[in-house]
Amino acid sequence: MKTAVIVFPGSNCDRDMAVALQAVTGTKPAMVWHGDTELPEGLGLIALPGGFSYGDYLRCGAIAARSAIVPAIVAAAERGVPVLGVCNGFQVLTEIGLLPGALMRNAGLNFVCRDVALTVDTAQSLFTSRCRAGEQIVIPVAHHDGNYFADTETLDRLEGEGRVALRYAERVNGSARDIAGVLNARGNVLGMMPHPERRIEPAHGGTDGRRLLEGVLAAVNA
Repeated sequence: MKTAVIVFPGSNCDRDMAVALQAVTGTKPAMVWHGDTELPEGLGLIALPGGFSYGDYLRCGAIAARSAIVPAIVAAAERGVPVLGVCNGFQVLTEIGLLPGALMRNAGLNFVCRDVALTVDTAQSLFTSRCRAGEQIVIPVAHHDGNYFADTETLDRLEGEGRVALRYAERVNGSARDIAGVLNARGNVLGMMPHPERRIEPAHGGTDGRRLLEGVLAAVNA
């Protein structure tokens, strides 16, 4: 499976994501600079990594959302290409309108960096197809602006449509209804605050993050 990692100025998890994708797919991903206007052909997954794009000036992800590569990402997502946004990548996905809501400062105004238990809310997506609904998995978080916010109507719609992929099993950052991962209506775009690329090998303490990437691999290769 061919994959691509989008690189913004200030990204600091792009290499981690690239290493994880190569470990799972066996193929080195394309590193796509934010100033490019086209994506490689035949991609099975586009990943927007964590970090501090443009130093998180204005709002997290707000400047990155105006990058030249964004129209190509949106067009690919609309064609059904899987898109994964992690941490800052999740923030970018909300800023470009591929996902609803916004990411705000953590309730305690502190940077949170530790392993966190998550509950799989739905297994009916290509990202969570290797998990069971209601199962708990453990993936690290590392964020200061991971407090997912949306109005009540939007939250009700996300839950009613089965678009909440992951929830925190414990209070982490004040996120509305403990939401840690959100899907788009088609289920091919996932934004999540935890870092699956940091839980790929047993040496990382577990492979729960790998399972999320393997779900995409299996769906694309089916």
